[in-house]
Amino acid sequence: MKKIILLVGLVVLIQGAFLFAQTSFSKESEFYYFNVAIEKIYTHRLGYMVIYRKGVNQMTRTFLPIEWFTEMGGRGEISPLGAGNEWPSMSVFYRNGEFSHVKLFLRRSRAHETWGVVPLNADIDHLFKDIEEVKLEF
Repeated sequence: MKKIILLVGLVVLIQGAFLFAQTSFSKESEFYYFNVAIEKIYTHRLGYMVIYRKGVNQMTRTFLPIEWFTEMGGRGEISPLGAGNEWPSMSVFYRNGEFSHVKLFLRRSRAHETWGVVPLNADIDHLFKDIEEVKLEF
């Protein structure tokens, strides 16, 4: 009798563990992201111009409005990298298939080779207007 009760108890425990694992691991996050290495990031009075690799031998760029990086904008975040050998990168997050936010992992020192400044006479103000999302090209 003890063996039957022990066996039934063991079966109930295994089924409970299986159901717990099924419910806790089957929930997927509503977020996903793409991460790209930054080749160069240029500061501009209206935001950041990020240059990254598209394919093997091509570069492309995206423009990130400065408003995204304010508390009210909330669509951009800068995370400073330490003094190690990590290369700057950009992570673009999507929620349920739609753009959510962007996170830049950048060197603190503006003397790092990935930092640059857009020349004052460059006419690119219009490229920062009406940006609603980051569209990465691969």
